[in-house]
Amino acid sequence: MARYTGPTCRLCRRFGDKLMLKGEKCATPKCPLEKRNAPPGEHPPARGPARGPARGRGRGGISDRGLQLREKQKLRFSYGVLEQQFRRFFEEAKKSPGATGQTLLILLERRLDNVVYRLGFADSHAQARQIVRHGHIMVNGRRTDIPSFLVKSGDVIKWCEASKKTEYYKKLAEEIEGKFIPNWLSLDKESMTGKVLNLPGKDDIDAKFNTKAVVEYYSR
Repeated sequence: MARYTGPTCRLCRRFGDKLMLKGEKCATPKCPLEKRNAPPGEHPPARGPARGPARGRGRGGISDRGLQLREKQKLRFSYGVLEQQFRRFFEEAKKSPGATGQTLLILLERRLDNVVYRLGFADSHAQARQIVRHGHIMVNGRRTDIPSFLVKSGDVIKWCEASKKTEYYKKLAEEIEGKFIPNWLSLDKESMTGKVLNLPGKDDIDAKFNTKAVVEYYSR
C-alpha cells in the first residue's frame, strides 16, 4: 500500500482525534478539527423521517472488525508507517516477551524518525522522516538515513556538522528551549545532542491508542 498523500487534516477528522500530523498547528484554534469535528464526506440532514430500520453499521454504528481496523489505521497514520512496515513491527512484537500491544508501541517509539520528532528536531513525524532521509542525523557518530532504524538505550543522536549550517538548524537552535522532551530521552540544548536514557515505558507512551483492538485485528 502506498503512503497516504492526501490532506493530513482529513485523517484527524476521519478518526475524530488529533494525530498531530501538522505539528504546532494541531495545538492551535486553526486546527480543522476544532472548526469542524465531523468525519469528511457528505452528511445526512440533522432531522428528517427515518428511512427504514437501523442496521447498526453505517454512519450510526461500527462493527467490531471496523473498530479494530479503525484503531490499527489510527496508530499507523500517527507514526507515519506503511502497512507492510507496520505488519513487520507487529510480527516482531508478537515474538517478543510481554504484551504484544505494549511492545508494538515501544518499537514504534524507538524508530529514529520518531526519536528525532520527540527530541523536538521536527514539528511532525513526516518532517522528522524527511530530516532523517536527507542525511542530517547521526547516531553514535555515524550518519543514519533510515527512518525505521531502531535506537537502543545509550544511543546518542546529533546533527551532522554540515547540517548545522542550514537556516533550518539555526532557527531550530533558537526555538529548542521551549520544546518538551519525554523522560526516556535527554537533550543538551546547547550542542543539540540527544541521548536515549532508556527504552520508553508504559507511562511514556500516549494512552489514546487501543492496542488491544490492533492485536485482535491481526489475530483473525
